[in-house]
Amino acid sequence: MPGMTTTPDRNRVQLPGISSRAYEHPADRSALVALRSLSGFDTVLKQMSGLISERRLRLIYLASAVRTSDTQFRALHDMGRDAAYVLDLPRIPEVYVQQDPKVQAMAIGFDDPFIVVSTGLLDLMDSEEQRFVIGHETAHILSGHAVYRTMLDILTRLATRVAWIPLGYIGLRAIVAGLEEWHRKSELSADRGGLLVGQDPEAALRALMKLAGGSRLHEMNIEAFLDQAREYDTAGDVRDGLLKVLNLLGTTHPFAVSRVAELDKWRRGGEYETILAGTYPRRADDSSARITEEIKAAARSYRESWSQSQDPFIGVLRDVAEGAVNAGERIFNRFARRDN
Repeated sequence: MPGMTTTPDRNRVQLPGISSRAYEHPADRSALVALRSLSGFDTVLKQMSGLISERRLRLIYLASAVRTSDTQFRALHDMGRDAAYVLDLPRIPEVYVQQDPKVQAMAIGFDDPFIVVSTGLLDLMDSEEQRFVIGHETAHILSGHAVYRTMLDILTRLATRVAWIPLGYIGLRAIVAGLEEWHRKSELSADRGGLLVGQDPEAALRALMKLAGGSRLHEMNIEAFLDQAREYDTAGDVRDGLLKVLNLLGTTHPFAVSRVAELDKWRRGGEYETILAGTYPRRADDSSARITEEIKAAARSYRESWSQSQDPFIGVLRDVAEGAVNAGERIFNRFARRDN
């Protein structure tokens, strides 16, 4: 039946009924669980963004890009089918190829999402690296990230419109900065999902490394790149730590060395193998996920990150950040008790 998933031509572990909670970064997962618990939230955001806009975008790509199929970009088409099979999506997202020298890929849409990849990305990456990217975008779709990214886009546009009102702008920028931090964590989630789809750790790390160094893979080394990540974490003094924080302002994606280090750490931590072995949260249980537990998991994740970091600036801010996390936990716990 058109649109339904079929068995892939390569043997990979399928993950029946897998919940996106299985691979989402704790900070991403806690935000998503909280937002999903708000009745009608998705509907409001869809109305704000406008379903007409989604239909318009689909028509634009239908007219100006190449839709993959059995007769067009068949290998990429099969990767989209395989990704939907592994993550057990009810429908296979369409995949479009757009002529663009920039290396990029994106998942678009709410009700019937689709994936767009650039020719620049296809030229840069080999087939298994492309599979990781398609898996990354499919993971975004399963998580429903597009719905919540709409809120970031709306607030970012609003912040520019009220820039002449100092207090209003400062308040909105604080919210936008928080959403950008969530957005960066959502990219780490999708990297994990891409690894689960491709089930080739080396290809996943290569793909991320190429985002930094380009196509000359013979000139690069993954272990040396991981050393870069460790140096980035430890190098310099408090001033460098502050500059690293400032460099992230206005960004929606973590830097390449951070993505490689985070994905390698997650894979080596055992969660990847545990999921492939069949132990993971199921979609059927998503409604029973507790906000307070997810908030606690996010807090634990940040604490572990702070304790493991050798960044001097993080050391200075650790006590302040710990106090903020504790305060946040108390607020959410109080909210949860009222909700019960």
